[in-house]
Amino acid sequence: MADQELYSIGKIVAPHGVRGDVRIIPLTDFPERFQDLKTVYVEDSTRKVEVKSVRYHKQFILLKFVGYNTMNDVEQFRGKLLKVPREELMILPAGHYYVFDIIGLKVYEESGDYLGTITDVLETGSNDVYVIEKEENQKPILIPALKKVVKRIDIAGKQMIVALQEEWE
Repeated sequence: MADQELYSIGKIVAPHGVRGDVRIIPLTDFPERFQDLKTVYVEDSTRKVEVKSVRYHKQFILLKFVGYNTMNDVEQFRGKLLKVPREELMILPAGHYYVFDIIGLKVYEESGDYLGTITDVLETGSNDVYVIEKEENQKPILIPALKKVVKRIDIAGKQMIVALQEEWE
């Protein structure tokens, strides 16, 4: 599976107990997704591990893998990321996008003027903010992820169309 792009959904913190469970911090907005997880890739491995059981404990998810029955068996996974292929990611509602799909988009004004490329997405609490870098070492432009500003996102075409407010120009 080395040629397939994988996406992180959780991080293994440590073994949990003596029977081979691992404690996971979810790295997803959908922690319930673990309930239906059948297999998962462990970071730095092309090996797919089969999930035997899932439990929830405080802010953690406890996973038990098939064939890993002791604390020593799972110690090798400490600090590793759990990953899945794109087709196993949760389907987002219309108008919502994964951050990794937004980063790298070319941004244009409605007039067609090129502004730059999105290099980061800042999560501010009320709304995300896109960081747009120009090629000429200019100061980055910060664009709020609001419908009145972001007019169109074309993931397949790798571009975003925005309507800038005067104070941003």
